[in-house]
Amino acid sequence: MFVVCRAHGPVEAHPDAFPRPLAAVPAAGHGHGVPGAGAARAAGAGPERTIRALPGAARPASPPAGRCAAAQPAHGGAAGDHEPDAGWGHHARRRSGRHPPGPGARPPLPATISPPPPRPEPSPPEEPLSPAEAFFATRDPAQAAAGPLRQFGHDSLRGTPGTPTAGLGFGALGGDYVLGRDDEVLLAFRGRARQTLTLRVTREGTLMVPDLSPILAAGRTLQDLRAELELRAQRDLGGSEVFVSVGQVRQIAVFVGGEVQRPGLLPLTAFASVLDALVAAGGVRRTGSLRAIRVEGPRGRRSIDLYPVIAGEGQTPDLTLREGERILVPPLGGVVALGGEVTRPGLYELPAGAAQAPLATMLRLAGDPLRPAGNRFLLHGTDAEGRRTTREIGPRDMLRRGDALRVEPGSDVVAGQLRLAGHVAVPVTRASGGRAQTLRGLLSDPRLVRADPYPRLGVVWRTEARGRTRRFLPFDLGRVMQGEADMPLAEGDEVILLGLQDVLWLASPGVQQALRGEAGGAPQPAPAEAPFAQPAAQPLAQSLALPGPECLALMQLAVAAQGSRQRFTHARGAGFPDLGRMPCPQVFLDYPTLLPFLLDQTVLLSGEARLPGLYPILADTGLDAVLAAAGGATETADLSAVELSREAAAQAAGMSLSRRLLDLRAGQSAAVRLAPRDAVRLPRGFGDRDLGPVTLVGEFLRPGTYDIRRGEKLSDLIARAGGLTPQAYPYGAVFTRESVRGRQQEGFQRTARELEQGLMQVASGQAVAGMRQHVDLGGAIAAGRELAASLRQSRAAGRMVVEANPVVLAARPDLDVLLEPGDLIAMPKRPNEVTVVGSVLNPGSLQFATGWRAAEYVRAAGGEQRFADAGRAFVVLPNGQASPAGLGTWQSGGPPIPPGSLVVVPQDPSPYETWGFLRDMTQVLSQVALSGAALAVISRAGGH
Repeated sequence: MFVVCRAHGPVEAHPDAFPRPLAAVPAAGHGHGVPGAGAARAAGAGPERTIRALPGAARPASPPAGRCAAAQPAHGGAAGDHEPDAGWGHHARRRSGRHPPGPGARPPLPATISPPPPRPEPSPPEEPLSPAEAFFATRDPAQAAAGPLRQFGHDSLRGTPGTPTAGLGFGALGGDYVLGRDDEVLLAFRGRARQTLTLRVTREGTLMVPDLSPILAAGRTLQDLRAELELRAQRDLGGSEVFVSVGQVRQIAVFVGGEVQRPGLLPLTAFASVLDALVAAGGVRRTGSLRAIRVEGPRGRRSIDLYPVIAGEGQTPDLTLREGERILVPPLGGVVALGGEVTRPGLYELPAGAAQAPLATMLRLAGDPLRPAGNRFLLHGTDAEGRRTTREIGPRDMLRRGDALRVEPGSDVVAGQLRLAGHVAVPVTRASGGRAQTLRGLLSDPRLVRADPYPRLGVVWRTEARGRTRRFLPFDLGRVMQGEADMPLAEGDEVILLGLQDVLWLASPGVQQALRGEAGGAPQPAPAEAPFAQPAAQPLAQSLALPGPECLALMQLAVAAQGSRQRFTHARGAGFPDLGRMPCPQVFLDYPTLLPFLLDQTVLLSGEARLPGLYPILADTGLDAVLAAAGGATETADLSAVELSREAAAQAAGMSLSRRLLDLRAGQSAAVRLAPRDAVRLPRGFGDRDLGPVTLVGEFLRPGTYDIRRGEKLSDLIARAGGLTPQAYPYGAVFTRESVRGRQQEGFQRTARELEQGLMQVASGQAVAGMRQHVDLGGAIAAGRELAASLRQSRAAGRMVVEANPVVLAARPDLDVLLEPGDLIAMPKRPNEVTVVGSVLNPGSLQFATGWRAAEYVRAAGGEQRFADAGRAFVVLPNGQASPAGLGTWQSGGPPIPPGSLVVVPQDPSPYETWGFLRDMTQVLSQVALSGAALAVISRAGGH
């Protein structure tokens, strides 16, 4: 919907109605045949406007009837059919169906159209450097990194095209306003003569007032004119008062020339000043002077310095303008650069006609240095031959044209402070002095220290005043916080507190590895072309790498430990387990050199302590304090034979080590005084209970996990478990032991290595002298590799052949095995099958038949295959033993097979009989079969 309005009065506009100019958009039919449009154009003489009828849009203050009409699409209707105010926001009537649109009409606009978001104003392009700015850009290398300095003051006078007439004033005029020709004067007479006059100053400079003689007004101030009119009104118009004010002020023409952006004759108001004229001219170019602007005219010639106006330093000049005056901006005078730590860095012009100026005066223009004292003034100048020079000057020295001054601190160092860091709530920086003169005063508020600090040692990192070397000074944190000890602090000290976790990290695998100089960590994978190559050892730096930030403390410790093998002997022989990795604590990331210092101060506490480890202490620290930090001794500790090892204090050719036993049962541990590098071992007291459990699964009346005594036997444990169930099969009991499992697993690995070595010999052609030509060598090697891989992946059961029948054990005590921690006894149910595997036609489990031998079970499984080796067949009995099956031509068939046995018929190895590494593979296969059978029994007995 559009409204055609004739501009006949003021227009009120909402500020957000039109965010940008809207062009007139024709309605349907592209503007042809709009009813009422032609009549509206012919009716009046004003210009037409086509505006969109939006809520809050611009509208006439009082739209008269018939002056604005809604423009409708051409549908045969007349303009008179529409209401005269339909275009002024009453589009709701259109929606109600009162005026249905014709065919082809454009749908009505929505009731509310939100204005589009404002577009960000593009930043103006950076102005290129002026000759002065380019000259100083390379004078000071330190300032060049921060960006070139810009000339001061020129941007303050920068005007833009389309700026309103300069000097346009608002409000009342002062009494010092000087009237001129064409000024409008308002006179209001009250009293006997009652009238209001609007008069203009004539070209002759007079004011023609009725009933009064002409009054000279041009060149006089408003105050003078008001006084004379009041005097004449009293004299010539008795009983009357006159009130004088100025209506419209006159315009003057001022010529602005020289180094300005837009020189020429500028129209200004009588209020305009020199600043207004310069802004109207686009501002002063950067090649123009701000301190020697000339104003010439009827009043003579004067020079204006704009720095007092812009910078606020000095006496403000006379900036008024008179008609007929002209402004000339000369070229830029001498310039100096002031950079560094000043309030307003920039390029500053020297006073007009001056070749130099005092440093203090120029610094005031730049806002003075940021520091009230302790500044250093570095001057980059030029000598008589044009060479650049650098020297330091004082506030009373002079700055010459082309000098570049940089203000820097005399000594940019921190003085008079100390720091509290480490295991604290928040790192604190305090002034050295007052309560922070001592450790006790610094730590007067215990809430500064986080929970679980290490109380036996803190350090002060102190810098020597003369040599500037740093060293650690230890102190007892617990005694300081209890008020029993203190230490004076010096300027620049850093007090570092340790947490208990920081101290426990001293016994971590990473520290122990750095002390030993070993390369641990996960081995690197071998290259694909060398499948049997051994993994190479990792470099120490790579092995010490931990997740997160790099721990330089471990690097420094490794270097120190390699440099002196005897230095950390007490910590290196701790024997802590190398399990897992702990990240480097933050205190050692912040202070890498702290780690070797702490290890020099440590005491090794091992054995039956709740938290064994390395604990840093001061000399003459009681053993009770160290035990308290470690959580005390365990209940199993034997305090009657505590071992204390100490190195001799005198550093002779050899370092002797002394040991003595301490009896601490009476609680006199406080009397034992320790020194750094001591080693305290708390032995375990002898007990009847062994160090681990034994597990019973399967057909026991009370299966479960049992702790054992030293020397306890299998029959004793079976009796504790209530004996066997009626379904138990003692002949098939599986007894596993961890030590046996480890030896069997090592045997698997050794056999795999021997097999790989034999494969390498075959591949190199060293062992194929008698091989038949039709054998596929590549396939044999591939099969051997797969066998070696399966051997490495096989899990050894650790089975021992034992007697588990309580009746037999009662008759034969010599067969009763002694139990060890970690043993497992699985008692199966009596089976009713015999399993046949290997080179038979139908491998599987067969029902047990009394008196059957291995040959009968093999025949029941379909018989031997073509390439079976019956002479090497064997039987795995239920108790874990293996025996020949007796299937050979000259064998009698073997003994009867008990239930639960496993008959294994291997394949004929004749194609590989000349290969030495495959001659005894039957034994290897029997070991694997034994392990598999044992694991199967354990799984069934455990209910898995």
